[in-house]
Amino acid sequence: MSKWLKIALLCIVSALAGIGHAADKPDFLVDADWLAERLKDPKLVVLEVRYHPHRHHTVGHIPGAVQVQRFADLGANDEMPIMRFPSRAAFQATLRRWGINDDSTVVVYDDSSTALASRVMFLLDLYGFDMQRVKLLDGGTIGWTGFNELIKAPTAKRAPGKVRLKAPAANAMVGWGDVYRDVVAARDPQITLLDARPADMYDGSRIQHSVQGGHIPGAINIVSLQGVDGQSQQWKSLAELAAIYKDVPRSGTVIAYCHDGFRSTLTWLQLKALGYRNVRVYNGGWSDWDRTLTLPIVKGDKPYDADFSL
Repeated sequence: MSKWLKIALLCIVSALAGIGHAADKPDFLVDADWLAERLKDPKLVVLEVRYHPHRHHTVGHIPGAVQVQRFADLGANDEMPIMRFPSRAAFQATLRRWGINDDSTVVVYDDSSTALASRVMFLLDLYGFDMQRVKLLDGGTIGWTGFNELIKAPTAKRAPGKVRLKAPAANAMVGWGDVYRDVVAARDPQITLLDARPADMYDGSRIQHSVQGGHIPGAINIVSLQGVDGQSQQWKSLAELAAIYKDVPRSGTVIAYCHDGFRSTLTWLQLKALGYRNVRVYNGGWSDWDRTLTLPIVKGDKPYDADFSL
């Protein structure tokens, strides 16, 4: 199949996927046409978060997009693990460097099925930015290149922004102590602990970027990337998302974690889109739990092993 035929087929699939978009997908998702029509809006700030950040320059980016370096810009660089969430002051300084003001319209995209972009959205929500002004480009780089081109020319530096963030929202994130007390020790039935990593990382058969394999006792495994089509990188419908999360009670509290806080913020965003009200993210995730070398872990495909089954 030729390159141009592949592109044509992708365009047809994307167009068909867009039919009924408003009805079966959350309203914070926008498509490439929506973005292309607004690129000259002076209040628009487009943020690109690539898995490999150098591709902003070597492969290209949407015209005017600001490069977000997912580790340096979205983590607590002076803490361990480094991907704990940055402080309000640090993230506010980063947003201002990107030229963001309180009345900016922010569009975020990535090349990783929105798992990276979701962390930006979580941080904006955590620190009280007006989320009605934040959009997620459905399909990311693939959605854009179906009809438009990426450019390699450097984005002109924006004037420093003046955004003012707020104190972190109460109960938006938790630490290891909360998870240990409420889930591992107390087994609070009103809390669902959700591991968003791939199944082989959850069961411990694959150890990557970790010392140990396995999961936190009591965690169920729902892979957040299941909610995004792997080829088009577009979100699946709300009905499909609801089916993925059908075993997660809407009442009570959901605590999501992954390795370093990208797939778990995608879980957070998906559950919020489905109307779940009390969703929290474990700050530091498996990187934080694992590095202690003393907190209990479970291996296998069940929430508990023999030590915790009684």
